[in-house]
Amino acid sequence: MKKTLLTAIVMVLAGASVPVLGGAQGTGTTQVTPPAQGQAQGQGRRGGPPPTPEQIAENERRARLRGEYSRYRANNDLLYYHLDVRIDPATKLVTGKNTIRFRMLGDDTRIQLDLYANLNVDRIVQGTTELKYSRDANTVYVDFPSTLKSGSVQSIDFFYSGTPTQTGRFGGFVFGKDPAGRDWIYTACEGEGAAIWWPNKDQWRDEVENMDLSVSIPSALTDASNGRFVRKTDLGDGFTRWDWKINYPINNYNVSVNIAAYQHWQEKVGDVTMDFYVLPEDVERAKPQYAQAKGMMETFEHFFGEYPFVKDGYKLIHVPYTGMEHQSAVTYGNGFQNGYGGGNRDWTGVGISLKFDFIVVHESGHEWFGNAVSAADASDMWIQEGWCTYLEGLYVERMYGLADAIKYLNGYKPKIQNQMPIVRERGLHRTPSGNDQYFKAALMLNTLRSVVNDDRKWMKLLRDTYDTFKYKNSMTEDIVAFFNKQTGMNLAPIFYQYLRHTAIPVLELEFDAAAGTVRYRWKVDEASFTMPVRVGSENAWQTITPTTEWQTMKTTQSKESFMAETSRYFVNVNKSEG
Repeated sequence: MKKTLLTAIVMVLAGASVPVLGGAQGTGTTQVTPPAQGQAQGQGRRGGPPPTPEQIAENERRARLRGEYSRYRANNDLLYYHLDVRIDPATKLVTGKNTIRFRMLGDDTRIQLDLYANLNVDRIVQGTTELKYSRDANTVYVDFPSTLKSGSVQSIDFFYSGTPTQTGRFGGFVFGKDPAGRDWIYTACEGEGAAIWWPNKDQWRDEVENMDLSVSIPSALTDASNGRFVRKTDLGDGFTRWDWKINYPINNYNVSVNIAAYQHWQEKVGDVTMDFYVLPEDVERAKPQYAQAKGMMETFEHFFGEYPFVKDGYKLIHVPYTGMEHQSAVTYGNGFQNGYGGGNRDWTGVGISLKFDFIVVHESGHEWFGNAVSAADASDMWIQEGWCTYLEGLYVERMYGLADAIKYLNGYKPKIQNQMPIVRERGLHRTPSGNDQYFKAALMLNTLRSVVNDDRKWMKLLRDTYDTFKYKNSMTEDIVAFFNKQTGMNLAPIFYQYLRHTAIPVLELEFDAAAGTVRYRWKVDEASFTMPVRVGSENAWQTITPTTEWQTMKTTQSKESFMAETSRYFVNVNKSEG
């Protein structure tokens, strides 16, 4: 498994959906085949009758069944998958087998796996012994005839078949067509969960150490999947098997197939192979746009060191939706243009987004934060999305300068909703509310840079955070403790004000013009909150350190001219006269 911090605690995992974003933020222009009728489990139809109390209770039960890291999940540690599937667009059937190898962490006779209820469990075997199983919604309990001993390594073969559900913003699993009428089949299932199309232990906390992926498809098509391409084999029946070796831990939802009449070419940046897959009609449009991937790679390697999946290489794969961060197989559907979402859209609205292709930068940035550094629970998704959004700012800083980076990040302020805390209850499979785990969390990191107030130390802290949490699944508490240790500061109240509460800090300023003073304090939810902030005027900032108690300072400035540097600190300011 990918190592998880806080291992002494039996943690729970919410395999929750990302919000309306999917991998990338916003609405965007997509060409996804319309989803099938109905909604993902636990959701009601728009405009339909409100759910009954019984339905609410059942949805809650299913959300917890999927989300909790309970006994039959926690009793084993994933080691390896070999997913071997045959995908037939003519019949819209997926048939296959997943070999699951795991180590028992305690004596037990049952484990808990996941496969959507509309897919068939054909059989589950251990060696020559067919195992009994039972199903509850999308859960599959596998029972063993004798006790599996703690420390023992076990392996089962899980055979299944069926037509995957097409649902969610990007489709989950889609049998589609390209504009020329050829088959175009793809997966994008972060929110829905990988169990929508293959059997696995569908939890963020536990990842296999490595994986083999075999995909058999009609011979006229190409599969672009995760990992290093090993071989393709003509099966003699009109199908060809594509074999891939994934050499690193990988989250289940990152496992992907992208099947089309692709054209393929390869380039390199240093030791990193960069493979590009595009529909043949779009190759000439794609090449100048995909060239930005080299600058992206060089920029993020500048900040964080070697690309984290160099053995598997990097791929950028054309798809008919905006994009997703599938590990070593990043998908791209941004129309071969800068900005985000079609029509040369200026994503942050401040004139900088159109300088680069948002999907190339953001989705590829997830290779560092999201795929290498990963959240152990969907409630901690800011570790993936907030950090990756902040990486957009680092990209802008490296390419265009710090002033543009600050301007770019502040362009996200209008998108922040402040309606629900970013970090919420763990152990539930549910969609986080809003997009604050992206934008608010990124602006929190931008604020912490000013709190540290030393760019050399800040950049080292970013690199040390990456190096420490690489190939691990972590929680908010882990990141906070590390920041405290590395800086020698108690940053927990700052983190938790932004992450666990709805409101951002408010700097209250009370002016006494006659006395030439201003009183100041923070209005926050965290009782021990202390945070420095620069105040005064643009050419004469001074740093004060407000707490939740009133303090007084002298000033020659009026209430109107006295400011806080809100471009560097994500705070609100409330001025009054005493």
